[in-house]
Amino acid sequence: MTRSERLAEQLDWYWHRNLRPRLDGLADEEYFWEPVRGCWSIRPSGTSAAPMPAGSGEWTMDFAAPDPVPAPVTTIAWRLAHVIVSCLGYRVGWYFGGGDVDARTFAYAGTAAEALEQLDGMYARWNAGVRGLSDADLENPPAAGPERFPMENRVLHVNRELIHHGAEISLLRDLYRWRDGAGPGGI
Repeated sequence: MTRSERLAEQLDWYWHRNLRPRLDGLADEEYFWEPVRGCWSIRPSGTSAAPMPAGSGEWTMDFAAPDPVPAPVTTIAWRLAHVIVSCLGYRVGWYFGGGDVDARTFAYAGTAAEALEQLDGMYARWNAGVRGLSDADLENPPAAGPERFPMENRVLHVNRELIHHGAEISLLRDLYRWRDGAGPGGI
């Protein structure tokens, strides 16, 4: 295996064995579930109370800059949007071409099925891009984008981010399943 294949396999193993199977059966009610008051989520355009909602379509993402302290709890919808746009989308555009992704103009998903479609597509583009990197590509900073660390560092950062946020989404699914003492059924 090449270095880039090993880096891609690290995330691909997690994707196929842990995260993606945990997302099967995600329904809209769970996608938008707010475990506490004041959650950030994906909302119909014009309905967000967040200081700077992002997005250009029928749905926007609650957002503020700088982040509030403490940061709001986020829904599965918000977390998936963050992974799709900030963790994968920006970097796919910067490093592997195919158009830049911008949180301010992204068309956020209004259903769980649409979000999973966006996630699958962006992950496939990321994974293919990483697998195509040469050793020289990995040792040098990327030619595009604001980040000036070696590309290998950027790939490991995205791997860590996707694993981290995937675990948060999985925990939210567990909490949803057990809400109000409901028990382990439903997912």
